[in-house]
Amino acid sequence: MPQPKLRVHAFSISLDGYGAGPHQDLDHPLGVGGMGLHEWAFATRTFRQMSGSDGGATGVDDDFAARGFRNVGAWILGRNMFGPVRGPWPDDTWKGWWGEDPPYHTPVFVLTNHPRASITMSGGTTFHFVTEGIHAALQRAADAAKGQDIRLGGGVATIRQYLRAGLIDEVHIAVSPILLGCGEHLLAGIDAPRLGYRLTECVPTSTVTHVVLTKGC
Repeated sequence: MPQPKLRVHAFSISLDGYGAGPHQDLDHPLGVGGMGLHEWAFATRTFRQMSGSDGGATGVDDDFAARGFRNVGAWILGRNMFGPVRGPWPDDTWKGWWGEDPPYHTPVFVLTNHPRASITMSGGTTFHFVTEGIHAALQRAADAAKGQDIRLGGGVATIRQYLRAGLIDEVHIAVSPILLGCGEHLLAGIDAPRLGYRLTECVPTSTVTHVVLTKGC
């Protein structure tokens, strides 16, 4: 069975390098100003279909969005991407931002310091909570993916951990034409070339610039 790849797709950052704004909470899932990073994606047919809507733009942006769902057998998310709850889980009420039918449709492994029972949702998504760290989450995701690849959804801190460990095979970054000024910086202090990453694609469109970094190419 081929070794699954760990991939990041459609991860949007600002011109000044921030992948999320400050002060994430229930009203600001991506931090203050963070939703603006993803305007390019919201307009695509892939995103609209994922959210149960019709229409949407085709073309280069949609092609990049669609690539992120091909041959994906499991996902990994950081705790902050799963929700705004911090510290020990107060109860089992919070089940993610996405309602009863999340867009993953695979096993999803959520990194956390606090144990919680798995949650089975509609549409094939099951959230599993991993307290043993990034390597344990990757191994469990690889087992669940059954030969398909693993998509690393974020957020910023989670991607940075996997990057520093050299575990990500491919990173698609969408550079949006906005400035955030502060928040969570994706690549600050990370020497991507030393870690073996090379630029393999750079495709500008009218809304965003798509950049792909590939490890060991």
